[in-house]
Amino acid sequence: MLSRRELLSRCGMGFGSLALGNLLSEPLAASPLTSAGFARSPELSNPLLARTPHSAPRAKHVIHLFMNGGPSHLDTFDPKPALKRYAGQPLPGETPPTERPTGALFDSPFKFRKYGQSGIEVSELFPHVARSIDDIAVIRSMHADVPNHEPSLLLMNCGDARQIRPSLGSWLVYGLGTENQNLPAFVSMCPNGYPIQETQNWQAGFLPGIFEGAYLDTQHEEIEKLIENIRNPRTSMRRQRAQLDLVGKFNRLHSGSGRDEALDSRIQSFELAFRMQTEAAEAFDVSREPQHIRDLYGPGVQARQILIARRLVERGVRFVQVWHGAGQPWDNHDDIGVLHRKLAQECDQAIGALLVDLKQRGLLDETLIVWGGEFGRTPTVELPKKGLNDGKINGRDHNHYGFTTWLAGGGVRGGYVHGATDDFGFRAVENRVHVHDLHATILHLMGFDHERFTYRHAGRDFRLTDVHGRVVRELVA
Repeated sequence: MLSRRELLSRCGMGFGSLALGNLLSEPLAASPLTSAGFARSPELSNPLLARTPHSAPRAKHVIHLFMNGGPSHLDTFDPKPALKRYAGQPLPGETPPTERPTGALFDSPFKFRKYGQSGIEVSELFPHVARSIDDIAVIRSMHADVPNHEPSLLLMNCGDARQIRPSLGSWLVYGLGTENQNLPAFVSMCPNGYPIQETQNWQAGFLPGIFEGAYLDTQHEEIEKLIENIRNPRTSMRRQRAQLDLVGKFNRLHSGSGRDEALDSRIQSFELAFRMQTEAAEAFDVSREPQHIRDLYGPGVQARQILIARRLVERGVRFVQVWHGAGQPWDNHDDIGVLHRKLAQECDQAIGALLVDLKQRGLLDETLIVWGGEFGRTPTVELPKKGLNDGKINGRDHNHYGFTTWLAGGGVRGGYVHGATDDFGFRAVENRVHVHDLHATILHLMGFDHERFTYRHAGRDFRLTDVHGRVVRELVA
């Protein structure tokens, strides 16, 4: 006789594993149908049902635009005229320690100008985003802990630079559930592979696995490549439903031996994968958009995945994370004038379109947009080192002392600049905002008191902000 674990392992585990066609040799009766199609197994509890937070939320959904690698705040949203005046000269005073050797001050190769009624200055790299600057709160005083990608990515995504902790998206789905039971509640899109730290960036940590992000490689347009095994060519929907019901019955037979949360999460992923067959193909197909909307977002992978992000929140998905690409594309230690321009051209039009599109649909007020990377870059030029930079002196090193993130929609105070770095953009010096403070503010906008929003694990109550963080109330409209 097979154990429950052996049975499920032979069925094929993991998100999207729908091919259960050989489980039975005889047809089974399916569960009763609802008006929407095939019902879920009635014996399984649904951890993804929509729930009410601590207080009335300002936002219902989050789109996190992650410029992984560390975009330069000095070349995008934090202009520093002093860099031009002192370019080529040593930084006055003491230079903060950096990951790699840096030299003299390095002026931005990009021009800034004022936009909107607020008159906020934005680099020429982001003219489409800048047109919506009156809907954006620019935080110029962000700071993190260390100048290394791996811990800084985990800090920004999970609230801890070292330990295995649930990601922001997982926390929000745990607290709020989702409005659409036929799509993943948390989607993480990254074309051509994983970013640094890979799946840890959208991990569920010690939360049940059903709250983990669903990864999509958005280099693919075909639904079968975008979501593996989304269609089962051999087994009908009715038969799949019967097979899942059988798995549920075996689960109940063994429930007396104690609850296995990992196993429960896998069974719940089967249920979600089954339901996705009815809606996923339509949700991810941007060809269904009118031509003028596709033209608004522009061509290319970034445009497609950012348009998908809008389609997902429109359909009730709770948290959508959009990575620029595999690895760390914004990590420009040299040729920053060329590489930053190329990267911005890939995404500026689509991000600007997202802001306009959400607003014209009445969705911007309930959708929180977060833009940024894991840290910024130094105002001093990175010096060439053997095996690095190819002898070039035209890039910037990592900078966790001060950088920029911006927020829009979802109860955010638009046309507002919060905080400041020093005259050269090295350190956050005015109204400083740590990553923990950013997380506390995001949770507040989603209706949660970050100090009360906890999960019991290993004998203590954990929270996203650990024992830190404060809500930056100046950012709230």
